[in-house]
Amino acid sequence: MSSWIDFDKHLLLSLNGSDSLFFDGLMKTLTTATTWIPLYVALLYLVIKNNDSMKKVLLIVGAALLCVLLAGTIDDLFVKPTVARWRPARDGEIGFQVDIVNGYRGGRFGFFSAHAANTFSIAVYFMLLVRSRLLSAALVLWSLVNCWTRLYLGVHYPGDILVGLLWGAVVGTFVWYFHQRLCKRLEFTTTYISEHYTKTGYQFSDADTVVSVLAFTLLYAVVRACLYLYVS
Repeated sequence: MSSWIDFDKHLLLSLNGSDSLFFDGLMKTLTTATTWIPLYVALLYLVIKNNDSMKKVLLIVGAALLCVLLAGTIDDLFVKPTVARWRPARDGEIGFQVDIVNGYRGGRFGFFSAHAANTFSIAVYFMLLVRSRLLSAALVLWSLVNCWTRLYLGVHYPGDILVGLLWGAVVGTFVWYFHQRLCKRLEFTTTYISEHYTKTGYQFSDADTVVSVLAFTLLYAVVRACLYLYVS
């Protein structure tokens, strides 16, 4: 365990920070939850557009909220204070070596990463729900980008990220399975015969819309980082 912790710290120092003000601004934008509001709205649009009753929509929204509750909220309330592993930026051993952006150090404890768990649980749940390869790849990219920002900013170790991703995968799969069981009990069925729909009845064009929103959000983050560089 001691050798693993040492490796985790050395790996973090090799990934953390840079001398680029552009990347500093980019990481701060991408790690902020409000940046991704358009993506959440697009996912909600996808759900509403492709389900024929409000009960189905509410069930999916409830399942997504359950992902966040099980993945991140439990982590923040119970796991982090119990394990009590200091974030890299607050670690007395290597904290002085960690690059800090605008004084941002996060909370006290960092095991495991709620960013990784939350985003990957949502990604896995919608991957299983929609079954669009392009959307699945985009959501995995979204989660990994969030993970990258946490390493860059020095607020999580790679081990924190890895465990967060694993837990997020478990939660997303469990919630999807639970959702499917409820759908069967409530006799929710989806029928479709068209190459324009995924295996689970979602229009490919609507899934592509979510991907487009994600792409524009990334572009927005780049533009904002350029402005951050200009102002600095």
